Amino acid sequence: MTVIKNISENNFEQCLKCSVCTVYCPVLAVNPAYPGPKQAGPDGERYRLKDAAFYDEALKYCLNCKRCELACPSGVKIGDIIQLARIRYSKQRPGLRELMLANTDIMGSLATRMAPIVNTSLRLTPVKMVLDGVLGISKHAKFPKYAGERFETWYKKNAAEAQKQYAKQVSYFHGCYANYNYPKLSKDLVKIMNAIGYGVQLLEKEKCCGVALIANMQAEQARKQGLINIASIRKAQAEGRITLTTSTTCTFTMRDEYEHLLGIDNHDVKDSIQLATKYIYELIERQGVKLAFRHDYRKRIAYHTPCHMEKLGWAIYSTSLLRMIPGVDFVMLDSQCCGISGTYGFKKENYPYSQRIGEGLFKQIESLGVDLVATDCETCKWQIEMSTSAPVENPISIIADALDVEKTIELNK
Repeated sequence: MTVIKNISENNFEQCLKCSVCTVYCPVLAVNPAYPGPKQAGPDGERYRLKDAAFYDEALKYCLNCKRCELACPSGVKIGDIIQLARIRYSKQRPGLRELMLANTDIMGSLATRMAPIVNTSLRLTPVKMVLDGVLGISKHAKFPKYAGERFETWYKKNAAEAQKQYAKQVSYFHGCYANYNYPKLSKDLVKIMNAIGYGVQLLEKEKCCGVALIANMQAEQARKQGLINIASIRKAQAEGRITLTTSTTCTFTMRDEYEHLLGIDNHDVKDSIQLATKYIYELIERQGVKLAFRHDYRKRIAYHTPCHMEKLGWAIYSTSLLRMIPGVDFVMLDSQCCGISGTYGFKKENYPYSQRIGEGLFKQIESLGVDLVATDCETCKWQIEMSTSAPVENPISIIADALDVEKTIELNK
């Protein structure tokens, strides 16, 4: 007798069919075309393993926010099941829009060379109408501005040599946003780490983490880039340096999605990839590192937990650091998805759903009268700034702005 085993690598067999994941899904609440995580994930996987024809293109509406996985009492990797199904079975191929949105290194390298022209053009109504009508990029979406100088360029000219003087060293995976759009975030991390006695080294080679490529049906390219990143992180680890990040999305992608979705073996370096706020907090708690803050820094700050931060379980580190600043009136926002999910909310067909998903969050922010919203995800920043009147900063930038550098250096000698 032949026994046929049909065991999913993503444990769909453990699904209890309790449907709690459907309650927590932000997409299902606003888009009836989406079958929901239970049907799209474990239920659908049973059929897809028998015949790929059962694949439903409506799975493209999944945000991959992981809230279904957080809710699941059995630990089923629902989001991974859905994303792997898209990678394996979808017959849709990336068009020009997907290529432009996902290839952030190419677009960023070109845009930063003529940043004033690009930034102005992307805000012109005729350009927005062309993007909307021809490419399907919503005319209501606002692209983040590009910087005139990349962080990597600034680092090599202004910081690389100075970092060598520090006895203790870390490596830094800056990501696309902090390199091409907002180098201040990367400079702020260097400022903080130097103040507490650490030099910051760039990785030997860095590519986009690949999250946008995965979402836009370019998984093979994401895998190639992921292998380069992991090789660089592995080399840094061998040389005694942990790798810090300032983006929850990059962190989560490299720690979890590389293994689960791209088949990249990262088990030996996974714990070497740390969000900067987590690492700094642990230095304070375990090694007696001290931060001193300016007496004149006064702000009412609300913190938004990105979905991938919820999955990592690391929000406590960012929020604890913000609470350490004496002049901060801290407000914790309700746990809600902002709706943008990287490039998802920029697409014309998704923009209305994206806004409806984030509506509760936007209303709460506007009702609180805060000076600033803090979040560790750059795309959450874009969505909140597009949809509310509040400015948004990464906790690292807030800490750097509030930091008394000279006193911090003195305390850590």
